[in-house]
Amino acid sequence: MSRLIRPVRTLYEYTALYLGLLLYASMSLAWIGIAVLLYPLLPERLGRPVGRYGIMYGWRIFFGIMHAAGAFRFDTAELEALRKDTPLLLVANHPSLLDAVIVASRLPDLVCIMKANLNDNIFLGAGARLARYIRNDSGHGMIKAAVAELRKGGQLLVFPEGTRTAEPPVGRFKGGAALIARHAGVPVQTLIVETDSPFLSKRWPVYARPRLPIRFRIRLGLRFDPPDDPVAFTHALEAYYARELAGVSTPPFETGS
Repeated sequence: MSRLIRPVRTLYEYTALYLGLLLYASMSLAWIGIAVLLYPLLPERLGRPVGRYGIMYGWRIFFGIMHAAGAFRFDTAELEALRKDTPLLLVANHPSLLDAVIVASRLPDLVCIMKANLNDNIFLGAGARLARYIRNDSGHGMIKAAVAELRKGGQLLVFPEGTRTAEPPVGRFKGGAALIARHAGVPVQTLIVETDSPFLSKRWPVYARPRLPIRFRIRLGLRFDPPDDPVAFTHALEAYYARELAGVSTPPFETGS
């Protein structure tokens, strides 16, 4: 029986993966055209919400289709409590490339800090510029822009590791999130991202086919007041995540091959 099931499963995984990539490319191209046209036409006060709602609903539709296809399973219900909770600095661990867009698909006024090369990317840059996402070109400029965004009443997502987790449970934290929270005077809400797959993690092979479905859960952790001592807060935040994720281990690479 298993000999019959395995080819069917393999066909399903290939079909779901590559149709998903095709769908992503098609939706991205459509949004690029819209964002390129709207960016010079809309003033910032209109472009920001249009860009952010476009990103939210675009990813929500994509993930909904992938969920219906059996490729993904999401548990993000706890994020709904944050929709109108502003201004707020959100921090999260970063096991996968999908973490930011999963959060963005649930929160309508979220802004992310993006690497400059991603901001310039043809697939990601146009929509990010319309939404007024923040570039990480320089530390001082990035923090200044992030503080200004929070003072406008938005929500900012930061990954304190600065990159995807290289060695679980969590990597070394950088101090940017603490500095932003201190200067903006806003609380820090922790998000705990959990997944049962190493798909799109730091060392995931580019052409590997993951086992499906891939499950993601994002839950709310502790909320901290704006810190007085950014260095001490950064160490405490890293220790908190290490404790929270101590019993959660992303499986080693397991492809569908």
